Amino acid sequence: MPPLQPGQNGRVLLTGARGFTGRYVRAELEGAGYQVIDAVAAAGPHAITVNAANPPVPADGAALSEIALDITSLEHCRAVMQTVRPDYLIHLAAIAFVGHADAEAFYRVNVIGTLNLLQAMADTGVTPKRVVLASSANVYGNAAAGILAETQPPAPINHYAMSKLAMEYLVKPWCERFSIVVTRPFNYTGVGQAPQFLVPKIVSHFIDRAPVIELGNLDVERDFSDVRMVARVYRDLLQADCAGQTVNICSGTPYSLRAIIAMMEVIAGYAIEVRVNPAFVRQNEVRTLVGSTALLHALVGNSGAVPLEETLRWMTQ
Repeated sequence: MPPLQPGQNGRVLLTGARGFTGRYVRAELEGAGYQVIDAVAAAGPHAITVNAANPPVPADGAALSEIALDITSLEHCRAVMQTVRPDYLIHLAAIAFVGHADAEAFYRVNVIGTLNLLQAMADTGVTPKRVVLASSANVYGNAAAGILAETQPPAPINHYAMSKLAMEYLVKPWCERFSIVVTRPFNYTGVGQAPQFLVPKIVSHFIDRAPVIELGNLDVERDFSDVRMVARVYRDLLQADCAGQTVNICSGTPYSLRAIIAMMEVIAGYAIEVRVNPAFVRQNEVRTLVGSTALLHALVGNSGAVPLEETLRWMTQ
């Protein structure tokens, strides 16, 4: 079977393309024959910066690979949509660090930014075959123990989660106009994730053979996936029969920080001293987040799930 040619499956506008997840999603899409146009918050060396009043329109879009986009500006979103006219939109751009200090920014970027993209598509007559919007499993909050299906009532407990749930509610009316799927990714990790996140922090301590690590609540349980699997899910959702759905992206397996430490001790070949730092224990900590994979697997199969130990070994190479 001949290899897929770039762009033969259509043009994808990918927001958050420079982020941890975006880099892997881009690689997956290009490998599957899509032309990917990175929407970046600031103009890169190869980015086109559009003029909202008179946006350039490439003759066939073939040379366009990166474009500057300010999702907090509706006018700018309109100009970008008029320029790119994507066949698909994957919207990953967000403020995603729960501990981010500016509460207002969560809503300005995560909610208003998403609505601006949808309004801009409507205003410019752009109708993508699929719009994939990234929410978060944090919308479930401190849910009761057990596996969380998409029918679990939301109970967000921080501004990040509240902004994502607000986004979910506010895009519902747009589902009548566009083929939208909302994803709720649970925790995931991999090479390149920022060090303020827990798993990269733990891995880096072992790589450096640090004698001590300070953590928060060691009994917090999370459903960890590999970022490469998450990227495959985003790719597969472009073609899946999932319009109007909200779907978890998860492994279905919970891991405590104690368990991750134990895995890393085996991988690294030494035991580390773990100290609980009260400053790292959040009062509104979500204790357990474990997702149901039933809907995900029904839509896209298992998308190449990766055991967490394999992910950790990859991150230590």
